[in-house]
Amino acid sequence: MYTQQSSYRQIVKATSLFGGVQLFNILVSIVRSKFIAVLLGPFGMGIAGLLSSTLSFVGSLTNFGLGTSAVRDIASANETGNEERIAKVISVLRKWVWITGLLGMVITIILAPWLSHITFRNNEYTVAFILISVTLLFNQLSSGQGALLQGMRRLKYLAKAGIVGSIFSLITTIPLYYFYGVEGIVPAIIITTLASLIINWHYTNKINIKTVQVTFAEILSEGKLMLQMGYMISLSGLISVGVAYIIRIFISNKGNVDQVGLYNAGFAIINTYVGMVFTAMGQDYYPRLSAVAYSNKLCKKTINEQAEIAILILAPIILIFLVFINFVVVILYSKRFIGVNDMIHWAALGILFQAASWSISYLLLAKGASNLFFWNELIAAAYMLGLNVLGYYLWNLTGLGIAFLITYIFYLGHMYLLTKIKYNFSFGRQFYRIFSIQILLAVGCFSLVKFFGNTQSYIGGTLFIIASSVFSYKELDKRLDLKSLFVSLRGRF
Repeated sequence: MYTQQSSYRQIVKATSLFGGVQLFNILVSIVRSKFIAVLLGPFGMGIAGLLSSTLSFVGSLTNFGLGTSAVRDIASANETGNEERIAKVISVLRKWVWITGLLGMVITIILAPWLSHITFRNNEYTVAFILISVTLLFNQLSSGQGALLQGMRRLKYLAKAGIVGSIFSLITTIPLYYFYGVEGIVPAIIITTLASLIINWHYTNKINIKTVQVTFAEILSEGKLMLQMGYMISLSGLISVGVAYIIRIFISNKGNVDQVGLYNAGFAIINTYVGMVFTAMGQDYYPRLSAVAYSNKLCKKTINEQAEIAILILAPIILIFLVFINFVVVILYSKRFIGVNDMIHWAALGILFQAASWSISYLLLAKGASNLFFWNELIAAAYMLGLNVLGYYLWNLTGLGIAFLITYIFYLGHMYLLTKIKYNFSFGRQFYRIFSIQILLAVGCFSLVKFFGNTQSYIGGTLFIIASSVFSYKELDKRLDLKSLFVSLRGRF
């Protein structure tokens, strides 16, 4: 019992550390998003979203997933305690992030006219793409520093870097948007990425790493393993970015740039404010699952524990968004963004299915099945793209929310079947009980919002939120003994 409780507490401990960082980032993001929404409006947010998604697409083509694959190599070297080995792996990584970062920068400069034409249907943004091409280098160098911090288990430094980066981004971008409007978008993107690189570099310099010289042959041989693993991760990431990019281009062509801005704003709420739980948990979950990858039984236990905690934490947040989304959108953005409400209602339901499928999907990487992971993500991306295009064609922005929900219902089903056949995975009774109760409460909230007036939906929805919160608290208490934690914390003050 104690071992199981300790396992649950490890999940929550990691979630608390990075959840705190994410919460702070969210507060900063709320302030920044509010200013951007007021100063730039949907059109400006659409421009920023298209520029950023294009850069992300090129970055996925050229970064070779080093920010993820290198974590495993650095962590393995760190485990040996051999300073020479640690220094060599880090030195090789630093060489490769320069190579891949410069590659992305050069490709963006060469393709700038074409990128402007395909993204905006004109060549007016060619110079913008040339200018922001340098951010691909900055991002890749910053990613290398982040991999170093995570691989060396300096999670507090990683957390601090995130907080400082958010503050700097806030105090630099708002004046640019205020004084220059849409013209401030490009400088804001460049300054933000450069600041992130400097901050990450500051914290990595606090780690005492031995200086070693590596030969060209060592750069190739050591880097080969990083690149091989990272290549498959990069391809899967490219698929996701590519789908997002194509969807934005489709919306821009079928609708207009304002619609892209609304789409970005809606999913920023989902990905930033709700997705913080995924981000916080992901820092610890992948290496923890990798550590038990040799045993299907232990993997099943770890995944079930992670999925249970994810649903228990997320469900009350989802219900709050369902009931009070009108207030959330106006507070975070402005009344001009009310058009995303229906899209968010449908997408919010999909988050619960996403949480369950997300917990399973890490198993393929933990098992080292990078090829299977790639093909699995390719299949998922195909029906995700098809559903989004069909959804927008039939029901506009609301259709994108419906597509999100259906996508993750499908994804959960196919991930479950795949891992059941391949690794004998299955969810436990406790997970099914938790998931069923929380999804029923979420559907109840959704129905109130859709079929009743504001007064009834607010009163009834609040009761559902309370019920979900009380249920989550009781279930978390069973797993973590929250009462004893509160008593011990109270005794310290």
